[in-house]
Amino acid sequence: MRCEICGKKIVEKPIKTKIEGSIMLTCKDCSKFGKVQREPPKPKRPGAAKGIRRQYKPIEPVYEVLENYNEIIRMAREKKRWSREELGEKIYEKASVVSRIESAKMVPDIKLAKKFERILKVELLEKTSDVTQEDTGPSNVKGTTIGDIARIKRH
Repeated sequence: MRCEICGKKIVEKPIKTKIEGSIMLTCKDCSKFGKVQREPPKPKRPGAAKGIRRQYKPIEPVYEVLENYNEIIRMAREKKRWSREELGEKIYEKASVVSRIESAKMVPDIKLAKKFERILKVELLEKTSDVTQEDTGPSNVKGTTIGDIARIKRH
């Protein structure tokens, strides 16, 4: 390898040097014309030296709101003989939010759906996946592909 400044053959390891905003591989003599870039120390994996096998924690499950969420909420509210205003007060939301959800003009997010479940004692969420980090660990995943996103139509 040759020095990118003087062109002299570098016998030992080249030195990364930042000169006028560009990082160049230089010889020891030319490294004084810029700022020597130190390589950061490689991070140690916890437990690697001790031979400890990594334990994977389960990833939080993914939930979806049931399709008939609006009917479930309305029927449970009516069964308890609460008005929309009363239900709104109990979940700390406006009556208009309850009204829009019951009329299916608005889909509750997971946090709001959990509030409805707790107060009305109903089920609105279904678990869509129960994946652990072990299933999606670095050895098993190569990244998202087009095939993961789109369904390819073959002729």
